Amino acid sequence: MDFLTYLVFRFFIFLFRFIPFRLLFGFADLIFYLVFYVVGYRKNVVFENLRNSFPQKSEQEIGRIAKAFYHHFADMLIESLKAFTMSEEAIIKRYTFINTEAPDNCYREGKQVICVAGHYGNWEWAGIAAGKQMLHKPVGFYKPLSNNYIDRYIQKTRVQGRAKLASIAKTAETFKTDWDEPAAFYMVADQSPSSSRLAYWVDFLHQETATIHGPEKYARIYNMPVVFASVKKVRRGYYTVDFKMLEPEPTQTKTGEITRRFMKMLENVITENPEYYLWSHRRWKLKR
Repeated sequence: MDFLTYLVFRFFIFLFRFIPFRLLFGFADLIFYLVFYVVGYRKNVVFENLRNSFPQKSEQEIGRIAKAFYHHFADMLIESLKAFTMSEEAIIKRYTFINTEAPDNCYREGKQVICVAGHYGNWEWAGIAAGKQMLHKPVGFYKPLSNNYIDRYIQKTRVQGRAKLASIAKTAETFKTDWDEPAAFYMVADQSPSSSRLAYWVDFLHQETATIHGPEKYARIYNMPVVFASVKKVRRGYYTVDFKMLEPEPTQTKTGEITRRFMKMLENVITENPEYYLWSHRRWKLKR
């Protein structure tokens, strides 16, 4: 069954190779209609998250943000599938890194860095776009899929050039690896942790929020500067990524400080354009 699923998956990837974005986004509009109006995928979760995050907004405003989110969500599905057959150059044209001085200066000093980001905009193209736009060797973390055929295919296609993928199950081992040059460890760090016992608790979008401790933990162990990767959606299918120094000397900070600062920076980005955040995620399922 896994191999059959893999063949169907590869068939759709093959079709996407020949379809231009203009037509794919037309298909995304259809997906939006089905997901929002017919299936109602996680609408209760989305609306609850939005109401709790923006208590000052009216129900009409919440509804507008929700619809815009589902439009973006459909675009993300299309962009993720199209990425499998896009060249590095094609993605760089649509996913452009700007203001890379913060990590680049660390590279010139021989320092590895941790780049933290949120589930905002498009995070799926980062692995392919980073190889030629960063001085550091990009190393991204991902959760392996249960289907081994699809998982191996993703490992081959979701990163290109100098970039590498590493399983989150081997995070500690990955940080100990000799990459032959300074590496930038990309960590999408706003997901809900598996246990509230190991979480840092912060105020995020008007809610007490459990956050993962991994990025800060490894930053403090290895004294790696932490950089925030701020994604902006310019228009449909086009993004920029702005890198901002979050903490140059992690060992000089108090426990939880780096995490609180990251979540605050992400909150500011979300507040400016909330429709591009992943509201369908059960972000606040853990309680203290």
